[in-house]
Amino acid sequence: MAEYLASIFGTEKDKVNCSFYFKIGVCRHGDRCSRLHNKPTFSQTIVLLNLYRNPQNTAQTADGSHCHVSDVEVQEHYDSFFEEVFTELQEKYGEIEEMNVCDNLGDHLVGNVYVKFRREEDGERAVAELNNRWFNGQAVHGELSPVTDFRESCCRQYEMGECTRGGFCNFMHLRPISQNLQRQLYGRGPRHRSPPRFHTGHHPRERNHQCSPDHRHGRF
Repeated sequence: MAEYLASIFGTEKDKVNCSFYFKIGVCRHGDRCSRLHNKPTFSQTIVLLNLYRNPQNTAQTADGSHCHVSDVEVQEHYDSFFEEVFTELQEKYGEIEEMNVCDNLGDHLVGNVYVKFRREEDGERAVAELNNRWFNGQAVHGELSPVTDFRESCCRQYEMGECTRGGFCNFMHLRPISQNLQRQLYGRGPRHRSPPRFHTGHHPRERNHQCSPDHRHGRF
């Protein structure tokens, strides 16, 4: 019996533990889920919940109407965000093996940033310190994640361009960075750092949202 329970742990056959939480680190049912969410006490991977904001979803004028943001601008904004977060976390906490950002629209996955450090102790320290900080006008909420193999977490249909669930799929739709940035970050090449957007302490003063490049990039 013990061997059988171990073999089905975290799978859909497991009627006790939530398979989605085990694979993805979050669950659309949250605390209302009928199955257990076994949060790790140590892990190489952390998740920063809802940290990335796609400007195509959030760019608004002062009167509340949406303004158009091109795909090129979105990619530039995303690459800038990814480089800034990757660089700061690696410099402060330790070597990063892999970082991924969800492009899903469901509340439990939208904008989630998963960072897999080389060492478990680096992940633990990052979570402890980042939960006292602000980024882009929002409090950072980080936690240790059970995710270790992103191949099990990702939507294979999305990777093939065939996912019919769209942004509300319950498996990760990971947004890719540009190839140049991929080589720069993971090839450990020289980096250009933009001014940091992580802040410690109180919430920065809000400004009126304007449809401008600075707003789209979330600068203060």
